[in-house]
Amino acid sequence: MKHAQAPAQEELVRRASELVPLLQANALSTEDGRQLTPDSLDALRDAGIYRMRVPARYGGYESDARTMVRVASELGRGDGSTSWTASVWWITSWMAAMFPDDVQDEVFDSPDTRLCGTLSPTGMAVRQPGGAVLNGKWGFISGARHSTWQVIVAVSPTPEGGHEPIMALVPLADLQIVDDWFTSGLRGTGSITTIAQNVFIPEERILSMGAILHEQYGSKRNAESAIYRNPLLPVASASSVGTVLGMAKGAWDAFLGRLPDRHITYTAYTSQREAPLTHFQVAEARLLIDEAEFHALRLAGQVDEKSGAEWTAEERARARADMGAVCDLAKQAVDLLTTASGGSSIYSDVPMQRIQRDMQAVNLHALMHPDTNRELYGRILCGMPPNTFYL
Repeated sequence: MKHAQAPAQEELVRRASELVPLLQANALSTEDGRQLTPDSLDALRDAGIYRMRVPARYGGYESDARTMVRVASELGRGDGSTSWTASVWWITSWMAAMFPDDVQDEVFDSPDTRLCGTLSPTGMAVRQPGGAVLNGKWGFISGARHSTWQVIVAVSPTPEGGHEPIMALVPLADLQIVDDWFTSGLRGTGSITTIAQNVFIPEERILSMGAILHEQYGSKRNAESAIYRNPLLPVASASSVGTVLGMAKGAWDAFLGRLPDRHITYTAYTSQREAPLTHFQVAEARLLIDEAEFHALRLAGQVDEKSGAEWTAEERARARADMGAVCDLAKQAVDLLTTASGGSSIYSDVPMQRIQRDMQAVNLHALMHPDTNRELYGRILCGMPPNTFYL
C-alpha cells in the first residue's frame, strides 16, 4: 500500500490557484467540447486534486472539508465546470471508501482513480445468489467520460414485497453511455446519462442505503480515519459549496478586470468606476460573496469538527441549509455583477455570461436548491420531522 505524504492545506490551495490561468484559458474549449480538456485533466492530476479524498493507504491525501472548500473555490475561479467535476470526483471517492476494504483494493488501484455517480435511485437491482442483477438509467453523471467506476443508487425488491434502496459500485465499462448533455449551463462537466442492462454486481460491491444514511459503513480500515466518520449528506454538501463560491469569485475577477476600460453608454460617465451606481453594485456583490463564504466555511468547519460524533437532525438540516445559502448568495452576486457588466458581456468570449449560466445550473440542482434546503431546515426548526431521507 502507498502512504503518500499529504500536502498541507495551504500547499493544495496554492497548487489550485496556480491552475486558474490554465482553466480560464481552457474554459471556452471546455464548454464547447462538453468535457474537460486533456491538459486540464493532466494539470489536475499533477496538482494532486484527484487524491484529496482517497484513503491514505492508496496514496491519497484524506484532505479535510475546509481544504476541499478552499481548493474548489480556487478551481471555480478558473472554470465552474472543472471545479464541479473535481468536486464530484471527491464525493464519489469518499463514497467508495465506505465499501469493504477488499473492494477498495480493486477500485483504488491508482491514487488518481476517478469515480462518478449520483444519489438518484433510478435503477432496479434484483437479488441473485452472490449479488444482484442491475438495470437502470442514471442522468447527470458528471465526469463520466473520465472515470473508471460509477457509484449507483438503485432499489432492490425485498422478500416481503417492498423495496430497499442500495448503493453499489459498477465499472464504467459495464455501462452504456448516452451522449445527451446539451445544456445551457455547466456544459463542460459532461454530465451524460449511463444505462445498465442486466449488469451483475457482486454482493461485496453492494451496501444498504439505510445503513449508509445511519453511518454504518462497510470499511474497517477507514473506521478510525477522521474524514470517513461523518454522515453522507453533510459531506456531499461540503464537497460542493467551494465550486459555487469560486464561480462567484470568478465573476468578481471578471468584472473588475473589465472595469478600468468601461464607460456607461448613453450617459456622461466616461469611466464606469466613477458612477455611484457602480459603487453600490460592487459593494453589494462583495458583501454577498463574503456571506456565501461564511456559510461555506461554517459548513466545512462543522463537518471537520464533528468527525465521529453524533449529528442531530437540526445539524444535518443546517448543513444542507448552509449549502443552499451559498448557492443563493453566490447567484445574487453573479446576477448583480452581470447586470453591471453591460451588453458587451453577452459575447461568448466574455466569462461573465458563462459564469451566470453555470451558476443558474447549480441553483437548480435538486440537492442544492436554496428553497428546498430552507424548507427542510425551517421544518425541523419548527419541531417537525424531516420529510426526506437525504439528511
